[in-house]
Amino acid sequence: MSSDKKLNVLMCGTGEYTTGWTPSGASKSDKKIGVVGLTLFDLRRLGKVEKLSMVGVNGSKFPAIREHLNANIAQVYKDIDTSFEGFPEEGKVDPEAYKTAIDKLSAGDAVIIFTPDNTHYDIAKYAIERGLHVLVTKPAVQFLKHHLELVQLAAKHKVVCFVEHHKRFDPVYGDAKVRAQTLGECNFFSAWMSQPKSQLETFRAWAGKDSDISYYLSSHHIDIHCWIMQGRAVPTRVVASAATGIATGEPYNCVPQTEDTITLLVDWQSLASSRHRSTAVYTASWTAPMNSGVHSAQHWYYMAEKGEINVDQAHRGYDIVNDATGKSYYNPFYMKYTPSESGHFDGQRGYGYVSIEKFVDAARSVNAGTTTAADFDAHGLPTIANTVLTTAILHAGRLSLDEKRPVYIKQQGDEWVLE
Repeated sequence: MSSDKKLNVLMCGTGEYTTGWTPSGASKSDKKIGVVGLTLFDLRRLGKVEKLSMVGVNGSKFPAIREHLNANIAQVYKDIDTSFEGFPEEGKVDPEAYKTAIDKLSAGDAVIIFTPDNTHYDIAKYAIERGLHVLVTKPAVQFLKHHLELVQLAAKHKVVCFVEHHKRFDPVYGDAKVRAQTLGECNFFSAWMSQPKSQLETFRAWAGKDSDISYYLSSHHIDIHCWIMQGRAVPTRVVASAATGIATGEPYNCVPQTEDTITLLVDWQSLASSRHRSTAVYTASWTAPMNSGVHSAQHWYYMAEKGEINVDQAHRGYDIVNDATGKSYYNPFYMKYTPSESGHFDGQRGYGYVSIEKFVDAARSVNAGTTTAADFDAHGLPTIANTVLTTAILHAGRLSLDEKRPVYIKQQGDEWVLE
């Protein structure tokens, strides 16, 4: 098969991250025109992808989405085509429209999943079983057994399955990961990530019902810590605690079980030294104050035998003050939305873009026969096989909250289990 064969891609999910469109209209976050759709439209311009399709649950959203994409992408950037085939048809509501859309693809095509957390497993499984390459947003799935099943299915069908942990492609995180290897045994890790209360409006349809803020946000930094510790230490015990009261009150009125802020306390055991055990604290919240200048507060701290690392990715020494909106801290390393001098989209170096392009390149490489899907497990990439412990920690955290007890992570042979 020719190595220059273009990839056909189905986008599952029509919301903020794919299109920049939310239930209340155009997003007011830092992703006003989305990430997935824009990246794929540009990769089509650059000759890497060909046919694009998009599937949601309600086909009546597509006219507004097409108008939004045309006005804010096609009319802003030179030579970019925002056309796509939509599922279900206009006027139809179908929670299983993803099956119809996937059935129109051929083995070797690709599916990118940005849907509510509780739907990831069903969509990914359906796609992989049909020989399609899959990129699924974090958290990959909510249950450890489902993650392990996807690992096996991807291996069986010899397809690429990545989790869209784009923080791995942030140059600061990547550099910090390498430097952490020189500091000896880890002793303590702490991570904080939050988004403003307005997110409860954006995610009201599923917040607290179908997933929680730990799955949605802490998955970023839990993966980064697991990536740093890969082959060096393993998590053994998780205890979770949650704050409540804001999301369930006025004006958000989320379902009664919705937590505001979730903290996981995790024990890690060194693989090289029985003497060394470390502690990690991962906290995520979607009830942070409005107008703080950032959409996502995000920082982490790593302390080891011979040194420490402190990363603040919300404040990068770059802030702008506007009379109307006050001070804002921008992150052009994630997605650059300003056009190039020639008027074209110019965000190809942003790690939000790179994360998707790496998947497209991997799928094309496997289709061409120049690599196998299993090769990417050795490349430090967030493959489904390389991200098992991230799901184990998240699932253990949910169990700890629900059952009010510590949950243990253990290895039985080649399998990981929760007890």
